[in-house]
Amino acid sequence: MATSNSDYLKAFEKIIDSSNIQEASIALTEEQKIMLAMSDEDIQTGMLIDQDSLNKQEVGWLNEK
Repeated sequence: MATSNSDYLKAFEKIIDSSNIQEASIALTEEQKIMLAMSDEDIQTGMLIDQDSLNKQEVGWLNEK
């Protein structure tokens, strides 16, 4: 007997909706706040690299070793 994606998603949604998980706030350390601020600055200034480029750089670096 096959289950459709729709049935699966509905069952999954029901499980999530009925869960008793409560969200908790977690205090960030000063270092974590600094790292997040640095990440925001990188994004704003375009200091980004796509995953494919990163993978190619990593392979090149590994081949040098």
